[in-house]
Amino acid sequence: MNIENKRDISVSMTQANIIVLFIGIPVAILQFILFEYLHPAENLELTWNFLLFLAVVFTGIILHEFIHGITWMGFGRKPFSAIKFGFQWKTLTPYAHLKEPVDVNSYRIGAFMPGLIVGIIPFILSLILGNGNLLWFSIIHTTAAGGDWLILWTLRNVNSKALVEDHPSRAGCYVIEG
Repeated sequence: MNIENKRDISVSMTQANIIVLFIGIPVAILQFILFEYLHPAENLELTWNFLLFLAVVFTGIILHEFIHGITWMGFGRKPFSAIKFGFQWKTLTPYAHLKEPVDVNSYRIGAFMPGLIVGIIPFILSLILGNGNLLWFSIIHTTAAGGDWLILWTLRNVNSKALVEDHPSRAGCYVIEG
């Protein structure tokens, strides 16, 4: 690929984690307020024991990254071998890395789906069911998807005909135009 048509729209993982805190905290507060408005305070406590809750949250983190990979495979028509899963210890960040370029809309869908499936849908269910366990699970995972929301924001003005290449070590990607 010609380097002249490759534009980096990534941020460091440390920057992404800081931005996520500033985005995630207000969103979490809004989730909490909406739940509290619709349901009595006694529903806010966890009824699962703490170890079970940690296991469910950890499973959600693994599922989050797996959803990235599966979505990129399906919408981007990529083989499983094109996805690398891992954990960046320096910033305590799990990741799914797409090793091949893909069209920007497939990349966007892959970035959006985990936040929807393990964040937004459980939040909606928590509101419907009045379930505090689902509320806390959804708050954690909606916040955890903050890096994905950040990436989607950076892609907002990218032409739908462009290709993107996932950045190998930073939050974001290269946009390949031309």
